[in-house]
Amino acid sequence: MSLEKILAISKKPGLYKLINPSRGGYVVQSMIDNKKHFVKMDRSLSLLSEISIYTLEEEVPLLEVFKKIFTKEQGKVTSVSPKAPKDELESYFFSVLPDFDEDRVYSSDIKKILAWYNLLLKDGFDFKQPVTNSKN
Repeated sequence: MSLEKILAISKKPGLYKLINPSRGGYVVQSMIDNKKHFVKMDRSLSLLSEISIYTLEEEVPLLEVFKKIFTKEQGKVTSVSPKAPKDELESYFFSVLPDFDEDRVYSSDIKKILAWYNLLLKDGFDFKQPVTNSKN
């Protein structure tokens, strides 16, 4: 599965696989508990393939950041907990993406990225797929 089929839903934990678009919304499946839900179109949905991380020079697609984490961790879960203190999160993220823009990437963003990475890893996501995001 690619990031084009994985959603983050505002004010809902975890990630969701897009199962089917339907009239007035989407059928999604939680990656936490595998339960299916219907989400109305008026909810704030974000495709992971459309998310980029600010650096001092450009925006880096989220998949590229996930790949850097995957390489750093040698295919294992993150060595830093998504619930770690702000300083630990930022230090870890600098080791993954040394030029990330710390004025525009908040510790809450880093927490989500690490939690999402761990969820995707647990689900067997292929981090070696090519980056297809054209936001660069």
